[in-house]
Amino acid sequence: MRLLFSMLVMAVVTTASSAQSKKTANTATKSSPANQALARPKLVVGIVVDQMRYDYLYRYYDKFGTGGFRRMMDGGFNARNNHYHYAATYTGPGHAAIYTGSAPALNGIVGNDFYERNLGRLMYCAEDTTVSTVGNTGAAGKMSPRNLLVTTIGDQLKLATDGRAKVIGIALKDRGAILPAGHAANAAYWFDSKDGNFISSTFYQNELPKWVQEFNARKLPDQFMSQKWEASLPMDKYTESTVDDEPYETILAGETKSVFPHTFAIQAGGSKYEPLRTSPYGDQITKEFALAALKNEQLGQRGVTDMLCVSFSSPDYIGHAFGTHAIETEDQYIRLDQQLAELFNQLDASVGKGQWLAFLSADHGVVDAPGFLQQNRIPSGVRGYGEIGDAVKATLEKAYGPGQWMLSYFNQQIYLNHALMTEKKIAMQDVYELLRTVLLKQKAVVNVVNLHNLGAEALPILQENLFRNVYHPNRSGDFYVMQQPGWLEGRNKGTTHGTTYAYDTHVPFLLYGWGIKPGQTLRRTHIHDIAPTITALLGLLEPSGCIGNPVEEAIK
Repeated sequence: MRLLFSMLVMAVVTTASSAQSKKTANTATKSSPANQALARPKLVVGIVVDQMRYDYLYRYYDKFGTGGFRRMMDGGFNARNNHYHYAATYTGPGHAAIYTGSAPALNGIVGNDFYERNLGRLMYCAEDTTVSTVGNTGAAGKMSPRNLLVTTIGDQLKLATDGRAKVIGIALKDRGAILPAGHAANAAYWFDSKDGNFISSTFYQNELPKWVQEFNARKLPDQFMSQKWEASLPMDKYTESTVDDEPYETILAGETKSVFPHTFAIQAGGSKYEPLRTSPYGDQITKEFALAALKNEQLGQRGVTDMLCVSFSSPDYIGHAFGTHAIETEDQYIRLDQQLAELFNQLDASVGKGQWLAFLSADHGVVDAPGFLQQNRIPSGVRGYGEIGDAVKATLEKAYGPGQWMLSYFNQQIYLNHALMTEKKIAMQDVYELLRTVLLKQKAVVNVVNLHNLGAEALPILQENLFRNVYHPNRSGDFYVMQQPGWLEGRNKGTTHGTTYAYDTHVPFLLYGWGIKPGQTLRRTHIHDIAPTITALLGLLEPSGCIGNPVEEAIK
């Protein structure tokens, strides 16, 4: 009887186990059949809004329509506490970090311009003297991504598809098109103010495609130059702005007051179309060119995932000129919202609803104009740009004698002459202690940071990591001069950016479309999390210098 009972138990267990195995196998077959291709979106669209601070999403929310920013906010995922992770909040580093998931310490883009010790001179982040302009005979096309030391999302997509994917970058600014698109891109196109054309460089191709030539032949910049920038709403409806004529706003070329309507005066020096950059028409031209690329390159319509990188540059020009609370700034964002809605509608029509994935962020934020802050009794001010550099030179020559002790003062960093210091047997720490004592007596200087010895600095951990992530031995300075919050160097009108403070680091991070689970998070995320989130969605290896992590909450 015991033997019979044991045999019955074994039979039941074996039958149950076999049934469970068949069930598991059937479930696996249903969820991922062997002949089913890896699911990916047809098109990835990366959007950067130059100088868009995070709070603009909510300050202007009620003025936005439902098809642009609010489509992404209400129907997508919003990482609401998203910050930059390094101390160089400028356009070049921002675009590089968004698309590489890296930091200047690794990707090499430590500023728009920086002193390159190996060359012994200032270098522009996208300069390349080995290439030529494609689209005209000027020098504006002598650019490429060669100064970027790591790969981008687009590079990883090209590698994963053995080059079949198309990757294209578009912006008014060269660096806003080139750095996002990466090394393996099919093309990057940017606006030349000299002739009003979109151009490229021989790094990508030897002549412009026919569709680009046809777009340039439409002469859209001429149409816009003949118009005025009129306010799109009655003036009393700009309730998120100050009055239209503030003394701290920049007066545009050819005008006598900083008020609507704005006209476009032809500037001397051959840059006829430069004024369009400081107007919403710059964004409109960018959007029109992006739509032309979508149509003519058949992006997202070829059976392989493509990528389109679009940077809207005009918000930065307008923000610098008028500040964060100007009617011009509010009007520009209302109009940009409409441009985004048109772009998204065309993506629905050409690629298909639910078939494209988009993300939106900014390359940096911006501080409120000192004049505006002072009106509200917030500590703020402006210092001459040369004050720090002059003080450093005078101090070092007094202490060590004549010589070029400082090679450059740039991006709030002091670049010392290492060769001269070695020759004179002068220690870095001695120079640091000397300069720190002198510079802390300067108005609005709150600290001088030794980038060679961050562990010894009495800094909050958050600030220390920002400096650690920006330091590149051949491209960064030796000491970083921290200004007091709200203070600017060398700008008496408008405003700027470039610091470690929240107004410069806190920017949007929106995700929308394919593979995105609607929702939001208030946990702190960073710019370096954008690239790994996108590559995780695509099933790709993250870019080579990536230091971030996917935002898991956003992924279905």
